[in-house]
Amino acid sequence: MDALAQKGKKFNRLITLVSIIVPLVVALLFGVKIPGVERLGFLPPIYASINGLTAVLLIMAVWAVKSGKRQLHRNLMTTCVGLSVLFLIMYIIYHMTSESTVFGGEGLVKYVYYGVLISHIVLSVVVIPLVLRTYARAYLKNFEAHRRLARITFPIWLYVAVTGVVVYIMISPYYVN
Repeated sequence: MDALAQKGKKFNRLITLVSIIVPLVVALLFGVKIPGVERLGFLPPIYASINGLTAVLLIMAVWAVKSGKRQLHRNLMTTCVGLSVLFLIMYIIYHMTSESTVFGGEGLVKYVYYGVLISHIVLSVVVIPLVLRTYARAYLKNFEAHRRLARITFPIWLYVAVTGVVVYIMISPYYVN
């Protein structure tokens, strides 16, 4: 096996591990509250904005690569990965300092909210290995495999980013001040 294939196998093992550990840690930390720490209620609009910015940058990255601007594409995608990590850190910190907010809407809007929320949560877990594998394939210069997987990863990641903003907009009237 050549060095590139071995590197790819190592990446895949690491990606699998990260893709399992991250959702488990997030779920476990949801039950942990930091005692004596003030509620960090300023974080949700910031991390919702990060989701919105990620969505815009994802679209710009697709435009960049289709325009032959590979370096710009690479920079935008790296920024999107960084923003996603930043989002996750803020999201965890917020939920470790605050109780979960109950959605107060009724009727059809309640079903819409929970439909969007559940699909957002499920796909946010699914997208982790997709993003990491897509990124790794580009890093390893396996661009054909990168392109094939990016066609699946992009719409899911974009959906997660956009629905993150939608969930925030729908739940924000019910946040405790």
